[in-house]
Amino acid sequence: MNTIDFEAFLRQENLAQNTITAYLYAVKDYYAHYKELNKRNLIAYKSYMIDNFKPKTVNLRILGLNKYLRYVGKSRLHMKTIKEQQRTYLENVISNADYEFLKNRLRTEKNRMWYFAVRFLAATGARISELIHLKTEHITAGYFDIYTKGSKVRRIYIPKILCAEAIEWLSEQSRFSGYVFMNQYGQRITTRGIAQQLKNYAIKYGLNEKVVYPHSFRHRFAKNFLDKFNDISLLADLMGHESIETTRIYLRRSSDEQQEIVNKVITW
Repeated sequence: MNTIDFEAFLRQENLAQNTITAYLYAVKDYYAHYKELNKRNLIAYKSYMIDNFKPKTVNLRILGLNKYLRYVGKSRLHMKTIKEQQRTYLENVISNADYEFLKNRLRTEKNRMWYFAVRFLAATGARISELIHLKTEHITAGYFDIYTKGSKVRRIYIPKILCAEAIEWLSEQSRFSGYVFMNQYGQRITTRGIAQQLKNYAIKYGLNEKVVYPHSFRHRFAKNFLDKFNDISLLADLMGHESIETTRIYLRRSSDEQQEIVNKVITW
């Protein structure tokens, strides 16, 4: 198996780096179990995954293997993904109260970069892999464009009030161009770096680590947007969802919200 050529093939399809990494791992893991690429082995590998992993993980690896099958000219061995049971609630979403608390503590303690990292995640709905590409020039423009699958363009809008606040912060440091979120070495920060630091702040401020992670703020953006402007079609565009069905999960309440309602309503 030539992983270098397969990786180049995946990059030509404009896939996100995290997706590419996951697909490459799927192929490597398959070959760690089986030497030959055939229908029988693929079925056996699928059964092994179903027994050992969550449906989301199984489907991600199946998608990776299907890409590889197309790459090697064996599309006839294409595997079907398994059905994922949809939850009736959103899981591990940061509450508005915790978001406000975290945001205010970061601002009060003058941890400005992390304050703005949290603000941009929650106010734009950007994925963490998208946020790290944010530049000062984008803030000046009020938006930045992300090229997605099939060379489609998704525009991420930055609220005017956030632009003004961020430009003032950057101007104080005489930063008028380049990446916004940098590490201590002056290089663009990594997604892992942001995730780890958010976890550190959750521990420091006594917040639930399970809800203080990058994608949680994207969930918060979606929930708050629908509360203020109930247009799920527009939200799907803003989130970059190919299907509006993906966006419908935000019409549901979080598990904490459901628990709170049950506690309040059920008195019998």
